[in-house]
Amino acid sequence: MISIKNSLNSALNKNKEALTSKTAKIGSYNFLITVIVLLILIGVNVLFSALPSTITQFDISAAQLYSLTSSTKVVVNNLEKDVTIYWIVQSGQEDSVIEKLLDVYDDMSEHITVVKKNPDVYPTFAQQYTEDYVSNNSLVVECGDKYRFISYNDIYEVDSSSYYMTGSASSSFDGESEITTAIDYVVSEDLPKVYVLTGHGESELSSTFTDSLEKANIETEEFSLLNVDEIPEDADMILINSPTSDLSSEEVTMLEDYIENEGHLLVLSGPLQDDTDLSNLRGIIESLGVSINDGVVIEGNRDYYAFSQPYILLPEIESSDITDALINEKSNVIVPIASGLNVDSSSSSYTVTSLLTTSADSFSKIAGYSLETYEKEDGDIDGPFSLAVSVASELTDGKLVWVASDVMLDDGYNSYSSGANVDFIMNSISWMIGEEETISIRSKSLDYNYLTISETAAKRIKIIMIFILPIGYLVYGIDEVFRRRKEGKAVEA
Repeated sequence: MISIKNSLNSALNKNKEALTSKTAKIGSYNFLITVIVLLILIGVNVLFSALPSTITQFDISAAQLYSLTSSTKVVVNNLEKDVTIYWIVQSGQEDSVIEKLLDVYDDMSEHITVVKKNPDVYPTFAQQYTEDYVSNNSLVVECGDKYRFISYNDIYEVDSSSYYMTGSASSSFDGESEITTAIDYVVSEDLPKVYVLTGHGESELSSTFTDSLEKANIETEEFSLLNVDEIPEDADMILINSPTSDLSSEEVTMLEDYIENEGHLLVLSGPLQDDTDLSNLRGIIESLGVSINDGVVIEGNRDYYAFSQPYILLPEIESSDITDALINEKSNVIVPIASGLNVDSSSSSYTVTSLLTTSADSFSKIAGYSLETYEKEDGDIDGPFSLAVSVASELTDGKLVWVASDVMLDDGYNSYSSGANVDFIMNSISWMIGEEETISIRSKSLDYNYLTISETAAKRIKIIMIFILPIGYLVYGIDEVFRRRKEGKAVEA
């Protein structure tokens, strides 16, 4: 009996030793695996932390705030000079969007360095760059002796031009445009220069267009042809914006000579008031094979005008070096209150291209600003018409763009076109003075963009929303009621 008990105890002890040994081995193995996994995770984290944010972070923002355009990539990748971006911000007040965007720039090029300057620590730092009030998250871009100050208020833009229609102002983020154009400015030695003609009652340039010129690093200067003998040599382009009185024959001769000698001219001129004569100015474009019809263009096709107003035109955008980018983006250019242009011929030395055209149902009201009806009357001129044309010399680099509207650059109409109007003019300038010389980066909306649709599409949407959808839901509801009643009777039976 005792021997049996001893045998059992001995067996139990052996099993305990075996289990203990096996458990120890398993525990050691699990501990080793855990340590290895932790080391791998630490190594991966260290590796990823060393990689640039452009690789490890993805832009999932609705407006793609941190995704840079091809224009920025060209500017940054071609840098040969060192650029410093000073970020003026108090500790704890950093704007997260600006911070991430600056990280992207810092990672894109070894020539870009971002340096944070706390105004509490460096209270006089910003004073050497600007006399204006400096808000938190303002920037200074510097290269050598050149610099540009970027206010926080310029990075986040507020457009109140649409307030009376929508009840709220639109806001947008313009960080990429401000930073990229500032970089291009501080590293460039020569900038394009546009001379703006004065002395003939010309309209003032809109604030949006002026800002676009500045962002594209295009210098502007007002001048008069009345007190000069020739066009300034540094004029990359002459801009004539909606004159109300005619040019003299001497001024026209200077402009024609300027174009023949590789000059560039942009004219915005629409229908004439009853007491206005611009025959000398119009003679420039007419001598190149483009005639200008009297009156105001009225569109008879509802797909080609906006806001139920047949004189606010939504023209067809024709393919060209100027307009292809707008076509690819499916943009709608709005041309309000325009004259009709006819391309009669192209001379052997100049090529004329229509950029914006109306439908075959359009016509020009001879009554002009005195029109009393939008219906076609006797004497009105049949369309279709061109609303903007480009002219290029076959012999030299001389170029001209003529837009047949005085108010196309108005801030309100540009806002309704979601910026396409200014983009069209900026593309025209780029085409004339050289695409590589200008930068145009559109700001990114933080709320919405206007949806510009034709009158026909607007009516279709109204019919669908007011009639078809409610009637469809009503029919569905009636059918559902009868179906359930039928199923109920079948169950009772």
